[in-house]
Amino acid sequence: MGPSGGTNPAPAPTLDTPLWAFSLAVYGAEGVGSECLDLQERFKLDVNLLLFAAYAGAVDGVQLDAQDVGAAASAVSAWHAEIVRALRSVRRALKPVSIDDGDPLRAAAADLRAQVKTAELNSEKIELAVLWYWSRRQLAGRSRGDAGAALAANLHALLVHYGAPADCTAPAMLRTAALAFIGSKS
Repeated sequence: MGPSGGTNPAPAPTLDTPLWAFSLAVYGAEGVGSECLDLQERFKLDVNLLLFAAYAGAVDGVQLDAQDVGAAASAVSAWHAEIVRALRSVRRALKPVSIDDGDPLRAAAADLRAQVKTAELNSEKIELAVLWYWSRRQLAGRSRGDAGAALAANLHALLVHYGAPADCTAPAMLRTAALAFIGSKS
C-alpha cells in the first residue's frame, strides 16, 4: 500500500536494457557501424532490428523464424518510420548548413543538428526498449540453443525479411562483435 492507502503503481520500464548495452558495445566495435549502415542503405533495413536479432541469437541463444522477425518488425515499424527516420532525415538535412563556413547561421544549425542527433539516438534507445520488452513477452520459454548458430540464423532471417537474396551471408563483423560480447561476459 502507498502512503495514501492505494496500491503503488508499477515502476516505469527502464530504457537502459541489456539490449541497449549490447547494441552500444557491438555497434561501437571496429567496422560494425559501417557494416550496419551499408546494410541499411542496401536493403533499407532497420539497424535496431539487426542488433535485436543479433542479441536474441548471441545472448539469448534463441533462433528467430520468419514469423518472429515479422512480428518484431511490426512492433516497431510505426515508431521507426515516424520518429527515427524523421529525425535522421532532419539531421541529414541540417548537415550542409552546419558545416558551411560561409553561412552566417552555421553555428546555430550545427547546434540544432547536435540536438537532433541526440534526439535521434534517444528515439533509437526507445525503439530498442520496445524490442527488449516485446522479446521478454514473445520469446519467453523458448528453447535456448547454440549462440553462434542462432546468431547466424537470426541475421540471415532478418536480411531475407528485408529482401536480401536467400544465399546472402550474415554480416561478419557484426557476428564477430556479438560473439566477442558474450565471450566477455563469461
